[in-house]
Amino acid sequence: MTTGRIDVRGSALSGRWHRSPALRLTLAVHLAGVLTLAVQPALWAWVLTALAANHLLLTLAVFWQRGSFLGPNLSRLSRAAAEGGRVVLTFDDGPDPDVTPQVLDLLDRYRMKASFFCIGLKAAAYPEIVREIARRGHSVENHSHAHAHAFAFYGIGRLGREVDAAQAVIAAHAGHAPAFFRAPAGFRSPLLDPVLALRGLHYASWTRRCYDTVCRDPRVALARLTRGLAAGDILLLHDGGSARTRDGEPMVLAILPSLLEKLASQGLRSVALPDCLVTHGPACQRAAVDGSALS
Repeated sequence: MTTGRIDVRGSALSGRWHRSPALRLTLAVHLAGVLTLAVQPALWAWVLTALAANHLLLTLAVFWQRGSFLGPNLSRLSRAAAEGGRVVLTFDDGPDPDVTPQVLDLLDRYRMKASFFCIGLKAAAYPEIVREIARRGHSVENHSHAHAHAFAFYGIGRLGREVDAAQAVIAAHAGHAPAFFRAPAGFRSPLLDPVLALRGLHYASWTRRCYDTVCRDPRVALARLTRGLAAGDILLLHDGGSARTRDGEPMVLAILPSLLEKLASQGLRSVALPDCLVTHGPACQRAAVDGSALS
């Protein structure tokens, strides 16, 4: 597993942070408001309306899980990275002492690799599972320390502490620091992008998901993952917090064997995110899929 830092835009990390579209728009609106009030104070109501609209847009962007308005967002592999039928299976909210080991065994059986976005507190509670994930050649990535529902509304200092705490515990047990971050539930703060850039972390979401934390029908969940499945897709499942089928089986374990069979039958193979990006180096660019369909 390569542990060097990777720039998903295709160039070596420079340590520089490029302002997101959201920040550029926000700065422009606020500057225009100040200048307008300086010249025409009577237009204060229009200025307040513009500021309110800007903040409403930022709030809506928090819930645009696959968008790039708040900063770079790897939601699909580039064509170069997808060569050879590569996809990426990702598992969130673990590790789970009962479910994760079975997920690892299934991946081994089909010779597939994956990326596990782990919660820092759970990684600290089950360090042996984190070590096993890494030992089997999968990547362990950062999914925040406490997975708080209010994560997207934290200030920049608290965001940094959440990221750092998970980064430290995962690095200690996996043997290398995560290269990617995914916000709890995929809801990211407008302030998150500079926090990640400062730490050399890249934001990753998904191409398609199956809602396996709420759905209890494996056929429905599997259809969401496989309808239109193609090379380059990033798939989201959960080894932690997985819903249960009507028979009491964790959804991820009910879905995964059929999903892996489907990948194999279509000539697709799952790889860990860092391995895919390192393999293709400069050719692996962040894909822009803001308007693409979701299953």
